[in-house]
Parts: sequence; structure tokens; C-alpha cells
Amino acid sequence: MRIGIPTETKPDEHRVALTPAGVEALAGSGHQVLVQEGAGLGSYISDDDYAGAGASIVSTATDVWYGAELIVKVKEPQEEELAYLSHDQILVTFLHLAAYPEVATALCAAGTTSVAYETVRLPGGVLPLLAPMSQIAGRMATQVGARFLERSGGGRGVLLGGVPGVEPADVVVIGGGMAGANSLRVAVGMGARVKVFDLNPARLREIDDLYRGAVTTLIANRADVRAAVLRADLVIGAVLLPGARAPRVLTTEDVRDMKPGSVVVDIAIDQGGCFETSRETRHSDPTYTIDEVVHYAVGNIPGAVPRTATFALAASTIPYVRLLADHGVDGAIERRPELGEGLNTRDGSITNEAVRNALGG
Repeated sequence: MRIGIPTETKPDEHRVALTPAGVEALAGSGHQVLVQEGAGLGSYISDDDYAGAGASIVSTATDVWYGAELIVKVKEPQEEELAYLSHDQILVTFLHLAAYPEVATALCAAGTTSVAYETVRLPGGVLPLLAPMSQIAGRMATQVGARFLERSGGGRGVLLGGVPGVEPADVVVIGGGMAGANSLRVAVGMGARVKVFDLNPARLREIDDLYRGAVTTLIANRADVRAAVLRADLVIGAVLLPGARAPRVLTTEDVRDMKPGSVVVDIAIDQGGCFETSRETRHSDPTYTIDEVVHYAVGNIPGAVPRTATFALAASTIPYVRLLADHGVDGAIERRPELGEGLNTRDGSITNEAVRNALGG
């Protein structure tokens, strides 16, 4: 099969979908890999690195999109890429169609078969291809929150861990899944006072056992979340409904009543955002302020550390990409049924139930 790796076009996105090791694995299985010139430079992977692993370097996005049967990307197709979509392609990437309905419309109109990393789900609910990016996004959420709490970042001038004689910052994490767990891990490590909310008592027990009471665990309900948020210096939204639009856990009123100079970080922005005041931003202009509260809502948080993120993502995705290349969509799903959950569009229809419901279909 001919496999194409285009340069990402989402603003400030420097990840690439495949590493040279992945190219070597695919080429060794008899597949042809087309890599767009410069696709890996943002992750410090050169064209020579790819060529040495067996890839063919092509000049333009057109060469990749029209020359390959299987397109492997990192982020959803951008407006200028939608014209490349066709019925003969398999597209594998993060799609987040609940937040980008125009992409869903274009995929269906073209009849493209698409597999979304974020909805590939193992028995028990584990999301193996989303997990590495959730880990990075969660850890970065606390890191950037601490930076924007600084006065120079627009925040109230609070050091997350405090110092002897001065209380540490209050951090509230809403959602105890992969992203939220990694956020609170960094917050605890930096010395903050941390509360985490989740709807799953078993998950909260796991967190409590892990941190031996150093993290306050609370069942999420409207009254308690609001009370905690109003005392918080940093609030991290890390809620996830796979394939669906993120639920709104903070209202405009909540944000208005928060402490001036506090910071909110919306990890769920690529699923539509979990705060009413959220709107997607980019790394080159990551924040805005509403009611004296600093908002960080970058839609591709791991793109800030592209080398780490590229290698973490590729390590998880390459086994699935090889299956798709070796056996096609149906054969791959037969061998790894979780890929069936990842199938989002085919023959002009939305195939994933959660995505379809989120889009009103």
C-alpha cells in the first residue's frame, strides 16, 4: 500500500505522524511511504532521516494526498486540505469531529474512510492512541497554568508551590482521567494544594491511594465544583466523553465570580471545550482574558513539545497503521476490534455512534 505523511498545516502544529522507525517498519513490510518534504522538521527529523529509513520524499502536499491510499496525519484536515479528500482514501488522524462539524461534512461528502485516534477504544474503556497525548496535555496544563499565574503572564502573581510562610496555590482539576491525573501529578510535584473532581468513585479511590491523602478527592457536583473554583488560583478542565462534545462544567457566571488574575486551562477544547467562556486559541497567541480570568485553550497542547509528542504518538499508532496497510480497514478491524470504534466515517456516513449523536445525526 502507498502511505502518505503530509506536513501538518494546523497553525503552530509541529508534530509529524510517523517517525523514521515507523517508516522503516512499513517499508520493510513492502509498503511505499511518501513523506512530504520538511514534514518532520518541526520535530527535528530531517528528510534525510526519512529517506535513510526507506521513504520517498515528495515536494508538495498534492503529491502526498493524491499519491497515497492511506494518509496518516496528526490533526484534523484544515480548510485547505478538505479539497484533497476522496472516496479512495483511508485517513488516520485525530479528528474530534464533534468540535469540527465542517470536517465531518467534508469527509462524508467525499466518501472518505476515516479512523480517529481518539475513539479507538479497548475493552474497559482504555483509549490507547489518545492516552500518550492526554498524558502530555495534562502535564503541560499545569506547567502553562503556573506560567500564566505569573504576573508577566497576566495572572495574580502566585507561585504554585508557595514558599515557607506563604500558602501554596489552590489548584482544581475537573476530571480524573488520563489528562486530569497527569495534571494533578505535576501540580502535586510543584507543591500546590490540589483538589480533583470526578464522577467515578473508584477512580477517586485510586487517586487517594496513590497520593495518600495529599490530593483532596471529591465527587463532581455543581455546588461543590463551583465552591472550589471560586477559591482556586488555577482550574484545569480535563473532562472527556469519547467522540462526543465535552460537557460544560463551568458557566460564564462561575468564571465571572472567580478571583481576579486566576487562570483556567481547558484541555477539552479540542472536543468543544468544557467551560462556557472557552474559545480555541493557538500556541502563538495562547491566552485571552474574560472578567479578569486568564483563559488558556490551545487546541493542540502537545504541539508545544513536538519532538516528545511525535515519538510518543508514533510509538502507539504504528502497530495500527501497519495493520491497516497490511490488511485494509475490514481486515484490521477483524484482527483488532477496537479499531471499529475508531472508524468515524465511511461511504458518506458517520459510523461512530457517539460522534453521530454529537453531530445531531
